[in-house]
Amino acid sequence: MVTVRPPLWVTILAGGSGSRFWPLSTSARPKQLLPLAGPDPLIVDTLERIRGFVPPERLRILTAEEMVAPIRAATGLERDAFLVEPCARGTGPALARAAWEIANTEPEAIMVSLHADHFIRPPDAFRNLLKAGMAVAQKEQLLLTVAVHPDRPETGYGYIKPGDSLDAPEGHSAYRVDSFVEKPDAVTAAHYVASGYRWNSGIFIWPVATFLDEVRAHSPEIRGALHHLERGDVAAFFREAETVTVDVAVLEPSLRVGSIDATFQWDDVGSWESLSRTRAADDGGNVCEGDVFLLNAARNIVVAESGRIVLAGVQNLLVVQTDHVTLVMPRSEADKMKQYLEQLPEGLMRHEKVGTDSLD
Repeated sequence: MVTVRPPLWVTILAGGSGSRFWPLSTSARPKQLLPLAGPDPLIVDTLERIRGFVPPERLRILTAEEMVAPIRAATGLERDAFLVEPCARGTGPALARAAWEIANTEPEAIMVSLHADHFIRPPDAFRNLLKAGMAVAQKEQLLLTVAVHPDRPETGYGYIKPGDSLDAPEGHSAYRVDSFVEKPDAVTAAHYVASGYRWNSGIFIWPVATFLDEVRAHSPEIRGALHHLERGDVAAFFREAETVTVDVAVLEPSLRVGSIDATFQWDDVGSWESLSRTRAADDGGNVCEGDVFLLNAARNIVVAESGRIVLAGVQNLLVVQTDHVTLVMPRSEADKMKQYLEQLPEGLMRHEKVGTDSLD
């Protein structure tokens, strides 16, 4: 167990359904309960990475009420480990509420914010990086992000432009953030990679008091609702706070933001395409899960949750089969999953039987 002064708290963002993993992921079985980064559900994998790093009483899962029971069933966590969001308002209000609750218990605490849907290996390097980040955040009184050296021009991630260097424990590189850039186009992303920009992993480390100061200073979307937390009215806080990400609400306008470079393998398990980066491929470049048989097939992602899938003479497909639905689409179209799902009947989204009319 890590013993630190000031004390460490860990929050895990575990909301959202992960619709880009449909049909395996549904509102009743969101992606954090699926084994997408290994043999265990994502939320279990996340908790295992911090086992022994933080005491259970200083761990909080940020999620919706309907997710408490299934997450508890998968993890064995106590009900007290959950900070329930009455309605979804994005990461800004969710993390502000969490920081408020932590500060009321231990005002000098350091808060680490994780996501329940990241692939991170090896866990020892991850924990060591968090320790180094805590030291930097405490010494400099900064909001610290964990940055990742990009290995490709990714248009779905936010980027960080490094600024002046900060003192960091040996073996680590930390710096002030010069600027954040959200989800550039392909040409701009390639320029950022060549220019030494980093990916913003969405992993954060900060003193709770510093974070709340910056919320009050920079986020009108959130600060106007903070008085409800003073009165203990969480529902009113979430009703009044606007939907906003913590990046937009606080990190982008703040001048008290730094970053520390990751020393571990990281991937945002955000779409089916991520399996090609986190799972081993066969000689033909196919990534398969379940009972799959391939004949002259190459560079496919195939997931058979039930039954058997046979692919013959095809390339670059995404094929996912569940008890209720079989999805077939080109891998190149996988990033449009959310747009396609908006055109599906609501019942089909929930795996209910619907008509068989095709959709253009």
